[in-house]
Amino acid sequence: MAGIQIVGVKKSFGAVEVIPDLSLTINDGEFVVFLGPSGCGKSTLLRMIAGLETVSGGDIRIGERSVVGLAPGARDVAMVFQHYALYPHMSVRDNMAFGLRNINMADAEIDRRVTEAARMLELTELLERKPMQMSGGQRQRVAISRAVVKEPGVFLFDEPLSNLDAALRTRTRVELARLHQRLKTTMVFVTHDQIEAMTLANRIVVMNKGRIEQVGTPMEVYHFPATRFVAGFIGSPVMNFFPGPLVPSGNDFATLRIAGGFDLATRVPLAALPREAKLTAGVRAEHLVVDAASTFIAKADVVERLGERTLVYVTLQDGSFAVAETPRDVDVNPGETVGLRFEAARVHLFDESGKAYHAAR
Repeated sequence: MAGIQIVGVKKSFGAVEVIPDLSLTINDGEFVVFLGPSGCGKSTLLRMIAGLETVSGGDIRIGERSVVGLAPGARDVAMVFQHYALYPHMSVRDNMAFGLRNINMADAEIDRRVTEAARMLELTELLERKPMQMSGGQRQRVAISRAVVKEPGVFLFDEPLSNLDAALRTRTRVELARLHQRLKTTMVFVTHDQIEAMTLANRIVVMNKGRIEQVGTPMEVYHFPATRFVAGFIGSPVMNFFPGPLVPSGNDFATLRIAGGFDLATRVPLAALPREAKLTAGVRAEHLVVDAASTFIAKADVVERLGERTLVYVTLQDGSFAVAETPRDVDVNPGETVGLRFEAARVHLFDESGKAYHAAR
């Protein structure tokens, strides 16, 4: 096993700078997910770790050695791609063993590794099948097993679940989590799907325009986003945002005057805020609750009943939109006027630069 150190890495394609200057430490045995929108640089960063892209500047270390300039096969990594890339004329067993035979590994050791990987990924009964005889989820497990048999120090996954349907993605996520628990090997996983990130990661690296916005555990990036970008990218539905000026609060915490002249009290300390900053409040749907006693009024447009929760999409008095949640015993219908209550301790503030300020803990 091996950790990864990325120190001042830069990447340009001609005159286009994709990653300006990025540093990150991934601990030995950690499962880290690079998360961000298309074009943020997450796959490029993964490919530089793998040796499939050159580094324009900086250093990448796997374990104790720099791997910049080393061929992919010399880096002690195994990569699983979005596309399965299996040999259609070979059996599952031969697909798994192919890379090991190429390096002249002993047959007995190949058999041991293939048998163990097949057991871990529930492929034992499929070893003699050809790829065309299997489902998409089974083929992706074969692709993962082909990486497992190499017994690398680092596993790299480049959006490996994106070609699967929803049910298979869920099952394969669980299988990957179990695989990590068994192997305890360093894994780096790229995705734009926040559910995959929240499910799998020990830590999430949220990326935007080639830069790291935040590194933290899934719950840290969800409950304490470092920037407005992270707050808006993590969570479904996305966080609600309410711009407005600071008004006197009568205490040590910030109050913003938002849509329709409503004074939104927060638990964000005034002393933590920059002076004369233009601020925006952010609150998740589960912390903006339908409450008939509230004076913050909106019109219900769409009611989304999801079983475990009910979301209400509303239009505010100033014409802007928000998403709230209803308690289990409250029934709301489209067209109705509803009151909305903020949970003050769950309201975040963001300044013009996007920096976040959270409630006092």
